[in-house]
Amino acid sequence: MTGAHPLRSKRRRSALRTVAFLSPWLIGFAVFFLYPLLSTLYFSFTRYDGFRQPAFNGLDNWSYVFTDYPLFWPAMRNTLWLVLVMVTCRVAFGLGIGLLITKIKTGTGIFRTLFYLPYLAPPVAATLSFVFLLNPGTGPVNTLLDAVGLPTPGWFTDADWSKPALTALALWGVGDLMVIFMAALLDVPKEQYEAAELDGAGAWARFRHITLPNISPIIMFAVVTGVIQAMQYYAQPLVAGKVAAGVIGGSGQQFEPGYPDKSTLTLPQLVYNLGFQRFDYGTACVVALVLFVLSMAFTALLMRRRGGLIGAGE
Repeated sequence: MTGAHPLRSKRRRSALRTVAFLSPWLIGFAVFFLYPLLSTLYFSFTRYDGFRQPAFNGLDNWSYVFTDYPLFWPAMRNTLWLVLVMVTCRVAFGLGIGLLITKIKTGTGIFRTLFYLPYLAPPVAATLSFVFLLNPGTGPVNTLLDAVGLPTPGWFTDADWSKPALTALALWGVGDLMVIFMAALLDVPKEQYEAAELDGAGAWARFRHITLPNISPIIMFAVVTGVIQAMQYYAQPLVAGKVAAGVIGGSGQQFEPGYPDKSTLTLPQLVYNLGFQRFDYGTACVVALVLFVLSMAFTALLMRRRGGLIGAGE
C-alpha cells in the first residue's frame, strides 16, 4: 500500500501533462466546434431573428422544415444527387487522368500542368465561364453540337441538365484529385507489377489486384473529402442559377436560389437564404444540423466500408 500513493501521483502528473499538451487543440475544439454546435442545436428550438432575444418554440422549426417548407426536400434531393453522382464521377475521372499521365512517356509535365490549371481558377470565375460556354443559344458547346447534328441541351436553363452541367464543371477542376492519385500510383511497388506480368496477369487484373489495394486509402480519402465538399456546395450552383436566370446581383436584392425549377438548390443555400436573407435563424439552424448529421452519417458509413473497398481489390 505504501507504493500506491506515489503511483497515483505519477499517473495524475502524467495525465495533467497530457492535458497540457492537448490544451491548444482542446481550446480550439471547444471554441470553434463544440460551442457553435451546441449553439446551433439550442437556436433550432427557438424563434430567433438575430435582433430580439430567442424565444423557445419547441419543435416548431423542425416540423416546419420537414413538413411545410417547400424548398427543403428539393434541396435535399439535389444535395444527395451531387454527393452520389458528382463525387463518384470526380473520383473516377481523377483516378483515370492520374493513370493516363503516369503511363505517358514524354510531355508528362505539360499534361500535368494543363489538367491541374483549371483547379486554380476561382469558383465564381469558373462558373461564369461554364455558363457562357454552355449557353443554349450562343454558347460554343451547343454551336459545335448543332454543327455535327447532335442534340443541344439547355444546360443551366434546363432542370434536367443543370446538375449534369455542374458535374461537368466539377470534372473540369479535377486537378487536385489527379495530383493526389498520381502520387499514390507512383508509390505502388513496381516489383508487384513485374511479378504479376510474369504470372500472365492482364492490365485489368493488375489494376484490380495490385493498384486498387495499394491506393485504396487514397481513394477513401478522396471520397470522404469529396462528400464533405459536396455537402458544402454553395457558390457554383448559386452563381450558375443567377446568371442563367439573368439576375445581376446587387445590394439588398432578393433572389430565390434554385433556378431553374429548384434544380440547382442545395442545403447550404437554404442555410444562407433562411439565416442571412430572411433572418430566420432558428429554421436555418435546423437545416445546418441536418447537413451536419448527413455529413457524419456518410463519413461513418464510408469508414466502415473501407475494409470492403480494400478487400474488393485483393
